Amino acid sequence: MCTNFTPTQRAPWVKQTLGVDLPSGYPDETYPGYTAPVVLKGHQSGRVACGLARFGLIPAWAKDDKISRHTYNARSETAAEKPSYRSAWRQRQFGLVLVDDFYEPSYASGKAVRWKIQLASGDPFGIACLWDRWKDPVTGEGVVSFSMLTVNADQHPVMRQFHKPGDEKRTPVIVAPHLHDAWLSADTTQAAALMTWAHMPDLVAEAAPRL
Repeated sequence: MCTNFTPTQRAPWVKQTLGVDLPSGYPDETYPGYTAPVVLKGHQSGRVACGLARFGLIPAWAKDDKISRHTYNARSETAAEKPSYRSAWRQRQFGLVLVDDFYEPSYASGKAVRWKIQLASGDPFGIACLWDRWKDPVTGEGVVSFSMLTVNADQHPVMRQFHKPGDEKRTPVIVAPHLHDAWLSADTTQAAALMTWAHMPDLVAEAAPRL
């Protein structure tokens, strides 16, 4: 499970690759409950936009935001059926979280050591996500939130080395740049077909323990 990542600050890449401007005011490293830049596309207007969304999806029906502590990663195999995600999936609320890298634990030494994963090219990248809108019943505040979509990575050359021994290996779905629009514009059948690591760019990883 991906619990934290570095949201990109590289505005020129975002503008060139996705044609949108980065918002401001988000942290250098994002954890559940923090915000990050997410790219969305209007299904009727076709307009692509980038705004801040909270990591940890809060479904529209939620009575409070506590559920977001458990909804920062969504299994792509079950997202269409799970109560927290099925509305977002059926309504094609597909987005891209813009990041420079993300972190996973390696247990090769016998204890958890944080590792950083990024593209071999060093470029920023977009991770497939589901997003939803929620209105806080107490304050009336509107909140846009998201969950990263993940797939099995037992055979992935890089991602299979992370998480506890015996646990299923998972990876966030990194959407290759030439598939960005296909993902943002996808219907549910097309989206399901993109839920694979086969099209993902090459990754590299290195130990990055907390100092």
